Amino acid sequence: MRYLPLSDADRSEMLRVVGASSIDDLFRDVPEAARLSGPIEGLPMHASEMAVERHMTALSRKNMVAGDVPFFLGCGAYKHHIPASVDHIIQRGEFLTSYTPYQPEIAQGTLQMMFEFQSQVARLFGCEVANASMYDGSTAMWEAIVMAHRITRRNKTIISSGVHPHYVSVAKTMAKFTEDRLETAFPELDAETDAARLIASIDDETNAVVVQYPDILGRITDLTPIAEAAHAAGALLIAVVTEPVALGLIKSPGEMGADIVVGEGQSIGVGLQFGGPYVGLFACREKHVRQMPGRLAGETVDAEGKRGFVLTLSTREQHIRREKATSNICTSSVLCALAFTAHLTLLGEKGLRQLASLNHARAREAADRLSAIPGVELVNDSFFNEFTLKLPVEARPAVHAMVEKGVLGGVSLGRLYPAVEVLQNGLVVAVTETVTDEDVAALETALKEIAR
Repeated sequence: MRYLPLSDADRSEMLRVVGASSIDDLFRDVPEAARLSGPIEGLPMHASEMAVERHMTALSRKNMVAGDVPFFLGCGAYKHHIPASVDHIIQRGEFLTSYTPYQPEIAQGTLQMMFEFQSQVARLFGCEVANASMYDGSTAMWEAIVMAHRITRRNKTIISSGVHPHYVSVAKTMAKFTEDRLETAFPELDAETDAARLIASIDDETNAVVVQYPDILGRITDLTPIAEAAHAAGALLIAVVTEPVALGLIKSPGEMGADIVVGEGQSIGVGLQFGGPYVGLFACREKHVRQMPGRLAGETVDAEGKRGFVLTLSTREQHIRREKATSNICTSSVLCALAFTAHLTLLGEKGLRQLASLNHARAREAADRLSAIPGVELVNDSFFNEFTLKLPVEARPAVHAMVEKGVLGGVSLGRLYPAVEVLQNGLVVAVTETVTDEDVAALETALKEIAR
């Protein structure tokens, strides 16, 4: 039986109160091109469960599976080896089916996991405190921007050209509904980052400077001068980390003066999963903790003096008055956070450093071999496991041609920046510990043929 409690009169009154003339007005912020005017063409109105399974299986077989071919895709989502024990841990019933731990007395395992996750993220990012996770890296970056707005009471944010364009797109979408002004730029196929431009752009209206570390081209820069310039003007430095494995080898953003560090935790414990779900990481200085979005699990003692865990801070609108909430995010990626924590715990500090060293060594070998191909130029003079090549041909069709040869050869900058002509020959190549010598040889052979 359908449950339809509202009458037409009720709906009309609700629309009148919110100032909308029709239901369609509620969707006016969705671009016209993204709206459906009717049923999806070619899709049946109904089908049996078996028919749907058969159809979806046939569609899935058209995908080129990451584990079946030489794989060099990155740009924010990375293929690392995940120990089988990680999946075993997250499949345990007490974790897989657990919900928000409103009652700490029956959710000690989940709360302890969240506490350990926060401890790991804070140490990894070089910050004093971290929250219990966000949706993903892009939304975490936006939350950091509005947090800087609250702290400084300013609304101008300078975003580095090296920040992932998808992250920038999310921020621009959200800024349409706030008073935040975002200054953005496109990257150049150059070894130098735009640190000098960022520093020159800081003024007394700036709430924060946002940088990615390593950036979208894989470049690594010292964040200290940017942090000092931002702080001198009363602004904050926000660092975005899309590949946290890198922090096993390079200095953390917090050590270089970043006030808020956010990122994507997918590369530790979480598979590629066709783009999600992933897990957002968020950390900051302790003095800003009450402006941090999400929630915080804390350690305490019970009435008998035994160690226990509780939700120490919940600044989201579910828990407090809406107007006092720091965010409208009403959940966190706890299962993915658990996978992150399980994997990082199994690695330990020594294991993470070894994993990072292995990634960098293999990336260096690949970069040397690929940049030796006539016409192919290595853009980076510093990188972790991801670098950018400038090809003698347009990169996007080159990537498609390599797919035909059974190689997923990287991410073309033309795909990320279709309207920027100077970036069309750029190819971002990611090399993790899962890449073999045979894989690099296959990419080298394919690229030689295509780059002629």
